[in-house]
Amino acid sequence: MSVPIELHQAVVLTLLGLAIVSFVWERISLELTSLLLLVTLLLWFQIAPLEAPDGTALLDPERLLSGFANPLLLAVLALLVMGQAMVQTGALSGLARIYGGLSKRRPSLSVALGFSGVLVVSAFLNNTPVVVMFIPIMQTLALHLRWSTSSLMMPLSFAAILGGMTTVVGSSTNMLVSSSLRDLDLPALGIFEFTLLGATMAAVGAVYVVFLLPKLLPHRTGMAGTLVSEGKQFMAEIDVQSSGKLIGARSLAGIFRELPDVTVRMIQRGELSILPPFDDVSLAAGDVLIVAATRPALTEALRRNGGFMLTPDHDPLEQGHGDPDKVSERVVAEVMIAPASRMIDQTIDMVGFRRRFGCLVLGIQRRGRMARRRIGDIRLEAGDVLLIAGRRGAVDAFSQKSDLILMTWSTRDLPQLQRAPHAIAIFLATIAVASTELLPISVAAILGAVVMLAMGCLNLRQAIRALDRTVVLLVGATLALGAAMEATGAAAAVAHGLVGLMGSPDPAWGMAMMFGLVALTTNLISNNACAVLFTPIGVNMAINLGIDPVIMAITVLLAANCSFATPIGYQTNLLVMGPGHYRFADFIRGGLPLVGLMWLTFSLVAPIYFGV
Repeated sequence: MSVPIELHQAVVLTLLGLAIVSFVWERISLELTSLLLLVTLLLWFQIAPLEAPDGTALLDPERLLSGFANPLLLAVLALLVMGQAMVQTGALSGLARIYGGLSKRRPSLSVALGFSGVLVVSAFLNNTPVVVMFIPIMQTLALHLRWSTSSLMMPLSFAAILGGMTTVVGSSTNMLVSSSLRDLDLPALGIFEFTLLGATMAAVGAVYVVFLLPKLLPHRTGMAGTLVSEGKQFMAEIDVQSSGKLIGARSLAGIFRELPDVTVRMIQRGELSILPPFDDVSLAAGDVLIVAATRPALTEALRRNGGFMLTPDHDPLEQGHGDPDKVSERVVAEVMIAPASRMIDQTIDMVGFRRRFGCLVLGIQRRGRMARRRIGDIRLEAGDVLLIAGRRGAVDAFSQKSDLILMTWSTRDLPQLQRAPHAIAIFLATIAVASTELLPISVAAILGAVVMLAMGCLNLRQAIRALDRTVVLLVGATLALGAAMEATGAAAAVAHGLVGLMGSPDPAWGMAMMFGLVALTTNLISNNACAVLFTPIGVNMAINLGIDPVIMAITVLLAANCSFATPIGYQTNLLVMGPGHYRFADFIRGGLPLVGLMWLTFSLVAPIYFGV
């Protein structure tokens, strides 16, 4: 069926709009949205082929699916594997120990140096493992300084993003812009092609992040501190013993008569977590009650029934200030689900948390909010923070587990494994080979990942877990949409329309307007999707303005990295949302001024840098 080109453009632009709405709405997962987008494109161009003058199909299935075999997408995945190897081997532990030792003598200086280290490392290593490595370090520094962790977590994420905008390998966003250029038959970006401009913007942003951002952020305590000492109440764990008076006890409107003046917050029965109201629940031997009450009421309840006072782990302000009999035997702490954790997509019941780790899960926080459903029904995601209770030895053991990150654990406990030097050498060699163009970035990255596997820096199972399926599906689908926009002329039509709306601007003004548009959009949808979708529009806009298309591609790249104003714009923002106890509005308050600062800096510096 032959259809006018205008109809093809209308269909493609409609799909673009629907995809952006779905990415922002988040009622449908990114993966499902990507698959629906891809299937719709395949079906439409199968039913109504877009043909060249010689009759060949311009957008056949091979062309639309070619994004999944894109060399730079494979390079992104290879760099994710290499980043996971750096985490598995503890390759950054030496740097962490330096900060840990300095934090005891000069904690304020160590915070500034910590952010500087994040900026530098993020320029060459995927931002996610860098942030994962530095979250407990920054929490330890906050503890020494008696600051709230909320004053350091968002600056940590922003520092990593700023560092990532200085080189092509600094983030997957940069790699995908370079990939889109190749798909448009333009030369790919060199590793350091925009480093000077990106470093200038990063330096300006770093001043804001270190000196101004912490003053704009709220000061909130963690789940552990809030629940343990909320108001004048304290938490405890009461064991229902076979010979105790609690056997068979039932609640009336959520209150147990056998526990006067005590609020039962959760009943743990094996791997089952029962939350209030406790309708039709009779206490049985082996049940564990998590309760809250004033100190006198709790002391009496523990004396009669036996149990443990719960105190925040690693909090020197709480040590020795609880129940005189049981104060230090049980503690509460927070652990975060790490990226690539084997627990992702599993529930607490499926993991067998209590049996496996000897700790109870008291609550789950996702994106700064406590989950209200039964704990055992929630499928875990990367960045979820679990409030756990257990003996101090069991809690401390989490510091050695790669699937979970124990919050505020001492940096001197970071592992120093024998494969760390190999991982560092391979990573540096990969960067050197790619930057000198001895090998293309894709070949160098894949070779580096394979060598790390061969050297035992990580095993095949860990490498597979490091591959982010969201990145694969999102990039594959958006590259297909980008190809359709280019082939149908939709990208050129949008670019021409933008230039018309601006009133035939000069190149500098056009670059500034494109930067502002992309910087706004990247905070509403995935930065990777934003980069791929806007690169063909930017290239066509550059042609209309009479400037080098690569200049506008770099504009899109830098703007797509300005994911500061919302937590959904970038994965590291989601990772720090739980440990920092942020709400959505906190990112608007702290990140929107930084977006404006980056826009202003680019508008002033870029025309001089590019000579336009």
